[in-house]
Amino acid sequence: SALFNLESLLLVILLLICTCTYVHAIFPAILDRNKVGVTGIFWKCARIGERLSPYIALCCVFMAVKSFS
Repeated sequence: SALFNLESLLLVILLLICTCTYVHAIFPAILDRNKVGVTGIFWKCARIGERLSPYIALCCVFMAVKSFS
């Protein structure tokens, strides 16, 4: 049902980016060897989280505030 609700879809994408970035920081070899194919999506999400971390952090804060209101 997250596909039909824009807010839920954005939350799922944001959590995917944050999770992939965290996994890449702890275990970089897991995502670095899977840069191609379907599993390459996780490497790309980790790269987005690393390079756009201030914007991702602002989005996380915004979604947290939106959840409480």
